[in-house]
Amino acid sequence: YYFPCQRWLAVEEDDGQIVRELVPVDEAFVKKDSENDGQSLATLGLEQKAKSTTYTVKVKTGDKKNAGTDANVFITLYGSKDDTGIVSLKASKTNKNKFERGKVDEFTVESVDIGDLKKIKIGHDNKGNSTGWFLEWVEIDAPSLGQCLKFPCGRWLDKSEDDGAIERMIFPAELQTTEYIPFVPYEITVYTSDIFGAGTDADVFIVLYGSDGICTQQKSLCLNKREQRMYFERNSVNQFIVELEDVGDIIEKIRIGHKGGGLNSGWHLDRVAIRRLLPNGK
Repeated sequence: YYFPCQRWLAVEEDDGQIVRELVPVDEAFVKKDSENDGQSLATLGLEQKAKSTTYTVKVKTGDKKNAGTDANVFITLYGSKDDTGIVSLKASKTNKNKFERGKVDEFTVESVDIGDLKKIKIGHDNKGNSTGWFLEWVEIDAPSLGQCLKFPCGRWLDKSEDDGAIERMIFPAELQTTEYIPFVPYEITVYTSDIFGAGTDADVFIVLYGSDGICTQQKSLCLNKREQRMYFERNSVNQFIVELEDVGDIIEKIRIGHKGGGLNSGWHLDRVAIRRLLPNGK
């Protein structure tokens, strides 16, 4: 069995996860890759993305005295087929200090297909100076499934409050579930030109347009400022696999640009290549 990864396991890189689930791939992919077949590697990224589900997890800490926690928080998602195992919520996209009073923290969780989301378990390890935590709610958005679910809690996870539990099993509120058309993975390869000053540190975004006026949301290609500094250098090729609305078999045009700002925002773009897996997996 071959389990390629080719991703960071680091809080400050990629999506911030330090544990990853890997799916096995055909031996032919690995052999092609060893012969420097970049095309094979690209296809592999799409194949793996199609087998996995990316969840955006938002966690709301209550607006009460001492509601925030310094403890390490973890979550497990349970589906109709499987569960994610314990996932540490370490890299908040919205706040440097996580789980502060009244704040919403956003995390990315990726796992193999666990089926329809049925319940979650969330808790903390009770370590640190201020460990008690009042959890208002958890919201989980799964673009590849076309579902956003709300898990209300409104209780303490604190050994000296409520029932003393520091982890809770929570179920979704059916009336607060949002359904929409599922997203699909696109592989977007960006080629920056080989001329003086071509690179940029700005926040680069893209929009895809299909026929009949269908278009995707505007999507930033970098997850954080660190990636913005690393990517889009002069004469570089950067590849991203992102989940976006399905615009159909024909992409009529794209809109790509950046948000300016910073010292080196000007960018000379050479070209963009885009691929997606067709519904039959090709």
